[in-house]
Amino acid sequence: MSLLETPILLKTRRNHALEHATLHLLAEKYPNRSMGGYSTASGFFILGSLSQEDVQRAASEALERLRNGEHHLAIHPGCGTNLALSLLAAWIAFRAALYGNAPMRKKLWRLPFALAFSLAAYTLSRPLGPLAQAYITTEANVGETEILAVAPLRVRKNAYRIWTKAA
Repeated sequence: MSLLETPILLKTRRNHALEHATLHLLAEKYPNRSMGGYSTASGFFILGSLSQEDVQRAASEALERLRNGEHHLAIHPGCGTNLALSLLAAWIAFRAALYGNAPMRKKLWRLPFALAFSLAAYTLSRPLGPLAQAYITTEANVGETEILAVAPLRVRKNAYRIWTKAA
């Protein structure tokens, strides 16, 4: 068993895929509405000015569509994985350009190069986010995952908690 297949990570990855698929379906209905999500092993959150019925309907349809093989729904362009990997690549390129034992004042001439390298790394690393989603942070094969409940959060307006039982 690989690390990604341990029960807690597999549940989280399946819920992450379901969260993305739910957001895709909600975005089809509300194309200009700001939305977001966050996944855990016990379910996921959907943030946005939406009705509970819309969230329930989208989550149920998303689960069914993932089960029917629409695995592309598990990959979302707005996922934090995309930004995190691109920023990491940019930071590594920036630090590599300034690497060495010279005092910082002697490294200042490298600053324009460091910025150019970090911008190039950020741009070139963009395809890594969707790949990481496909193979690491989501699991589109949702198995026997069930939606147990959809409930509004009391502590935050326009937020819903979707409880799942992910096998």
